Amino acid sequence: MNSQNLSDWTHHHVFDQGNPAAEKGTRLVMAITALMMVVEIAAGWWFNSMALLADGWHMSSHAVAIGLSALAYSAARRYSGDHRFAFGTWKIEVLAGFASAIFLLGVALMMVVASVERIFSPQPIHFTEAIIVAVAGLAVNVVCALILSGAHEHGHAHDDHHHGQHHHDLNLRSAYLHVIADAATSVLAIIALAGGMLYGWNWLDPVMGIVGAALVARWALGLVRDTSRVLLDREMDHPVVAEIRSAISEDSAWKTPPQIVDLHVWRVGREKFALILSLAAEDPAVTPASVKRVLGRHEELAHISVEVNRHAARP
Repeated sequence: MNSQNLSDWTHHHVFDQGNPAAEKGTRLVMAITALMMVVEIAAGWWFNSMALLADGWHMSSHAVAIGLSALAYSAARRYSGDHRFAFGTWKIEVLAGFASAIFLLGVALMMVVASVERIFSPQPIHFTEAIIVAVAGLAVNVVCALILSGAHEHGHAHDDHHHGQHHHDLNLRSAYLHVIADAATSVLAIIALAGGMLYGWNWLDPVMGIVGAALVARWALGLVRDTSRVLLDREMDHPVVAEIRSAISEDSAWKTPPQIVDLHVWRVGREKFALILSLAAEDPAVTPASVKRVLGRHEELAHISVEVNRHAARP
């Protein structure tokens, strides 16, 4: 059995150049969120309002998570030239997104626990102060969302012209979800507080807390699914895999198409994939170089390793 190998990998190849706009945006949002957190905690202490204190500590969790996103961008950029990272440092950002999603699930759980406690043990609510701070918090979150949205538009997230999909920066998405989750809970809190102040519906506050927690948990689970897919290399159902199989079996460069014996595809960047391919071929025209030329039409394939075994392909 004659075997040949070819790889287009060079160790200095950079799969991902980072997202400077997103890094700058997350840092700014982290600073704004931390400032609002301090204001809420100080106001809660000054006005002796547990509602304000609780909201302030709740916002602190978002400040920590967004700070984690900013730190991930910084670490990915700092170690981008480190050769110990075989496929670049992009997955540092994905790992931060996964950790942030788990953190968000923890926030949702705490919201449920606190809301259930309030249902069975109602506490007096300082409606005026709480509404003012909730409105201010909503305004801050809207500003932060606009900042992160701008970072998305000017960053590396872009349309995949090959598959018609829109791939997002998962680390930026995690920061954005924290901001949107906080904005959603602020809206629900304003509705609940207004109902309590105008109609005496104090039960509406904890009920809205549970509704908000369910919404946050749903977003967080979606982010856990998308980030874990990348971290666990679960990409064999991606459209690019079907395109690879089609290119190998249908290309006119070979009289007798080779048989795919083994195929592994995994993501190594926002729009980049690595590929290991083992073929069984009769046609002498099927060489690692010719296979590389065929697959080279797919720009998203950043690393291609090909093995061609010289023996009759089984039907």
